[in-house]
Amino acid sequence: MPVENHPNVLLEAVGITKQFPGVLALNRVDFHVYAGAVNAIVGENGAGKSTLMNILSGVYSDYEGSIRLKGNAVTFRNVSEAQQAGVVMIHQELNLIPYMTVAENIFLGREPLDAAGLVDWKRMNREAATLLERLKFEALPSTPVIDLRVGQQQLVEIAKALSRDACVLIMDEPTSSLSEKETHVLFDLIRSLKTDGVGIVYITHKMDELRQLADYVTILRDGQFITESKMNGLSINTIVNSMVGRDTNDFFVKTNHEKGTIRLSVNHLMLEDESHPGKCLLKDIMFEVSASEVLGIYGLMGAGRTELLETLFGVHSKRTHATILINGRNVIIRHPKDAIDCGLALIPEDRKRDGLVLGMSMEQNISLASLWQFLKNGLLNPRKEKTETDAYRDKLSIKSYSCKQLAGQLSGGNQQKVVLSKWLQTHPSILLLDEPTRGIDISAKNDIYKLIDELAGKGMAIVVVSSELPEIMAVSDRILTLCNGSITGAFQRDEFTEEAILKAALPKSSEISCSSVQQKISML
Repeated sequence: MPVENHPNVLLEAVGITKQFPGVLALNRVDFHVYAGAVNAIVGENGAGKSTLMNILSGVYSDYEGSIRLKGNAVTFRNVSEAQQAGVVMIHQELNLIPYMTVAENIFLGREPLDAAGLVDWKRMNREAATLLERLKFEALPSTPVIDLRVGQQQLVEIAKALSRDACVLIMDEPTSSLSEKETHVLFDLIRSLKTDGVGIVYITHKMDELRQLADYVTILRDGQFITESKMNGLSINTIVNSMVGRDTNDFFVKTNHEKGTIRLSVNHLMLEDESHPGKCLLKDIMFEVSASEVLGIYGLMGAGRTELLETLFGVHSKRTHATILINGRNVIIRHPKDAIDCGLALIPEDRKRDGLVLGMSMEQNISLASLWQFLKNGLLNPRKEKTETDAYRDKLSIKSYSCKQLAGQLSGGNQQKVVLSKWLQTHPSILLLDEPTRGIDISAKNDIYKLIDELAGKGMAIVVVSSELPEIMAVSDRILTLCNGSITGAFQRDEFTEEAILKAALPKSSEISCSSVQQKISML
């Protein structure tokens, strides 16, 4: 039943059951969407949130149960039918054509035509500009999507959905790629849509977003409906306990490990900006990380966090100038293979693009970075591959029906655990983690935090990059702040405060050129 028999039920799903091979993804789940309200749906990765949304939006048509839209029974055979009925989903994974323009992507397959039956380009760009204005979008409608930042591409996906005049709008982790400014714009848009009577479904792992946006909260666990409640008066602790089925007192508490010898020493690292000759993306970066130490690096979007880890891993070697010592020995890293040989491992920010081959199995992905370990007489040893995968599956609690399951079929948290397993299989001494918990649920985050702590306890040196300040403070022994490609602050654990760290990460001065940094170094 709807909460307090709410009179404005736009969409009602009753007894939804969905079975995949070996997995009962949803088991008699009920769900409601209300006009002019946000119903946030929360749960751990694998709880069934995305599966339910894929049913409501027409991605899956084979399921048990019933759906009513505006009081009428509906069955969507495909996404197009759902969109025509006014149910539109904005997926977390971008679905844009890179070499087409923003306007072309927004109206793809629905291009406005002129009297001669040809595409009316002026009208299309004009209507796209109107939609983008609501999102305070800074690029032109004629801009190719490939030239946009990831956050801007996410806004294009949102504009696509707005162009369909949806009565039910489903948003799956819409802020995962957005800057703070873009997030505020999105929240204002959601509030505006509510006043227009649109029913919004909001999937998120960020508990602070619930307080800001949600009118109702629906909680799923292990494919089952747990509860639907008004957000007002509901505590975050209550929500989390319902999501995971246990008390949050069991969650991560950092261990104090005694630091060992210096594992990684970075001196005067610079990364030239490929698009702007004479400028640097990273300028005179210097830091050290010891065995059993977790070094956190915090910065706002565009600070150079990802570029720093990629540079250490040899991704941008042709534009890099640095002196790097590993275990006291000077090394030159020209390629990621050199980095692996030196004992480095990088967990990338975008696990689907850079961390996994989605069409390959779990065990194939885990062995991918260390194939030499699985060769016997020049041939791959499938028995050893399965044995190692089973061990990581148990140790990291990876939820899958088999080691043969495709990586693309796993939930986000389990995919991240596969990426971690792949790189841990290379037996690194230095682990670089770029946004290791982006887009995963609170329980999977907890598992990864515990793993980081355990690895540090075994003597590994760990560098963690995160845009979530509470996260970086929870896992780190020491924090460096990065702003506009430069280190702007350093904090020991007993100095951690959100205000001080955030203040150090905010821009204060103009850009510094590569030449000025090189001149400074030459004087040392």
